[in-house]
Amino acid sequence: MWGAPAEPADSYYEVRPECTDVPKTRFKIKPGKTLSARKWQAAFSPDGQLDIGKTLHRIQRGGIHPSIRGEVWEFLLGCYDPKSTFDEREQIREQRRVQYARWKDECREIFPVVGSGKYITAPVITEDGANACSPEVLKELTSRGPLDKKVIQWMLTLHQIGLDVIRTDRTLVFYEKQENLSKLWDILSVYAWIDTDVGYCQGMSDLCSPMIILLEDEADAFWCFERLMRRLRGNFRCTESSVGVEAQLSNLAAVTQVIDPKLHQHLETLGGGDYLFAFRMLMVLFRREFSFCDSLYLWEMMWALEYDPDLFELYEEPESGNEKAEGSKGRLKSIRHYGKYERENMKIKSSDAPLPISVFLVASVLKDKSSKLLTEARGLDDVVKILNDITGNLDAKKACTGAMKLHKKYLKKAKKT
Repeated sequence: MWGAPAEPADSYYEVRPECTDVPKTRFKIKPGKTLSARKWQAAFSPDGQLDIGKTLHRIQRGGIHPSIRGEVWEFLLGCYDPKSTFDEREQIREQRRVQYARWKDECREIFPVVGSGKYITAPVITEDGANACSPEVLKELTSRGPLDKKVIQWMLTLHQIGLDVIRTDRTLVFYEKQENLSKLWDILSVYAWIDTDVGYCQGMSDLCSPMIILLEDEADAFWCFERLMRRLRGNFRCTESSVGVEAQLSNLAAVTQVIDPKLHQHLETLGGGDYLFAFRMLMVLFRREFSFCDSLYLWEMMWALEYDPDLFELYEEPESGNEKAEGSKGRLKSIRHYGKYERENMKIKSSDAPLPISVFLVASVLKDKSSKLLTEARGLDDVVKILNDITGNLDAKKACTGAMKLHKKYLKKAKKT
C-alpha cells in the first residue's frame, strides 16, 4: 500500500471544458491517509455501530475518499448517531424520506412548479400578494381563497432561489443537466417553506449544492443540508439592523486583536474594524476561496475537528419526546469520540459558547497575509484585493492546522488577559 501514488480527486467533480480559469484542486487521495471505502466499512461493528473516534482521526489526517463522502458526511453532520445500528438508520432514513415528500407535496399544492423538474427565475407574486405572473397561474393560486402571509413570504423568494441556482457551481458538468438544477431549486424551496424564521437567503445554494452532488436521493440530500443549516442558520438570520454573521465578525475582530494586535490596529485605522471584508468567507464557509473539491475537503476536516457526540442528542426530533435524549445524555462518552478542536474547547471551563473553528480559519488567513496587509493596504479596497488573491492558493490542510494553532494561542493569551 505504501508508496502507492496519490490519486487526483478532480475526476469526481468534472469541470466543463470551456471553464479554464477554475482553480486547480490541491486535495490528493492518499493511500494510508485518506479515509477509504475499505477503512470506512471496517469501522462498523456487525450490527452497524460506527467507531467514530477512529474515523475522525483518519479524516483529520487526509480527508474522505469522494466515493463515500456523502454517507460519511451524514454522520459528521449529525444525521445519524454513530451508536445506531444499520436497521435503526434504515428506519430513520425511511421516516425522513416520507417527511420530505410530505413537505414537498404541500409546496407543490401551493405552487405546482415544485417537483415538476423545472424551476423559475421570474417573480410570481408581489409584496401585496398581487400576481406578477400569468393570469392562469394566479387563478390556480387563489382558487382556494386569498393567500396568507406565510404563502406570500415564501412565494416572494422562489424566483430568487432560481436566480441563485443557475449561478451556483456553474463550472461543473453536473449542473449542465436541467434535472440537477431543479433538484437544487426544489430542496431550497422546501427548506424556505419549513424554516419560516430564516426562509431563503443568498449563499444557501452554495451550502446545499455539494449535498445534491454527493447524495443521490433528493430527500437524503435535503436532510444533510438541513443539519448543516442547524449549525449555520444563525449566519443568515437578519433583523432590521444586523445580519447574523456579524456576531462571528466581531468574534473574529476580538481574536485578531489578541493574536495580532498590530494588524487589528491597522485594519481599524483603515476603517475595517467591523471585518466586513471577511463576510463571505464566514457566510458560505470558504466556498469561493477554494476549488469545489478543496472546499469539500476543508468542510469535512472542520466537521471532524469540531465533532461533538452530543450533536446527535441536540438534533433529536422534537416529537420523539425527551425520555430518549435524557437517557442518552447519561451514556459515558470517550474523549476520543470528540473532534480534536472540540477536545481543546472542553478543557476550558467557560460559560461562553465556544467559537466555531471557521472564525480561527479566517484569522489564520489574515495572520498569513499580515505583513502584506500591513505594508501594502492603504485602504479597504486594498484589503479586499489582497484577500481575493488567495482564491485557489489556499491549502485546506494547512489552513486547518493554522486555525488549531491560533485557537491554542488565543486561549492561552485570553486566559492571561
